[in-house]
Amino acid sequence: MKVITETSDCGACARKCHSVFCKTREEHLAEFSLQKICNIYKKGQVLFNEGTYPFGVYCINSGKVKLSHLGDDGKEQITRLLRGGDIIGYRALLSGDRYGGTAVALEDSQVCFIPKDIFVRVLKHDTGLAFEVMRLLSDELHKAEMKITHLAQKPVRERLAETLLFIKETYGYETDGLTLNVRLSREEIANLVGTATESTIRLLSEFKKDGVIDLDGKKIKITNSRELLQVANLQD
Repeated sequence: MKVITETSDCGACARKCHSVFCKTREEHLAEFSLQKICNIYKKGQVLFNEGTYPFGVYCINSGKVKLSHLGDDGKEQITRLLRGGDIIGYRALLSGDRYGGTAVALEDSQVCFIPKDIFVRVLKHDTGLAFEVMRLLSDELHKAEMKITHLAQKPVRERLAETLLFIKETYGYETDGLTLNVRLSREEIANLVGTATESTIRLLSEFKKDGVIDLDGKKIKITNSRELLQVANLQD
């Protein structure tokens, strides 16, 4: 069960500079502060379900969230990994459509909910926020196009290496500077790559044997990032 927390000031939020609200006018941030609801979601809790209609947008203050879509065969495909400063639910809200995916907390996370009416009204009158939302939409479209291309053209081994690097870019390392700062199951990693769980397990074992990574349960340590870049067929 989610826990409602004390409402914080959006203008003083440490995540503001890393979100679409970085250029929002102060008076509009004050409106968001008055009307938003902040909740703590425990690991595994659902923020919203695929197929339901949006009533606002969610802004992640702290923690980690995954957004996934169910295919025709009922298999989960993770489409986005989110962190503090990211917003979700805005595309469905702006298009008037249902949510295209389900958002689930990967760890205990604090998430602020901004009601639809206030978000849309401010978006219409605040060019700074409107521009940042357009830029975010453009960035997501570019990433989606690249993923489609890689799914069609790259072998699974390269896609898995690229996914590990993507996870590193999204969540970074733990204090040791090697261990990915998130715990994902083998199935979740497979759902990011777009392959079978069995293939992911086999390839992770091969990467470990080759000295590229080290495995300890759900902990993944990247021991040779340069080699992982080469396997992913990416430019360093």
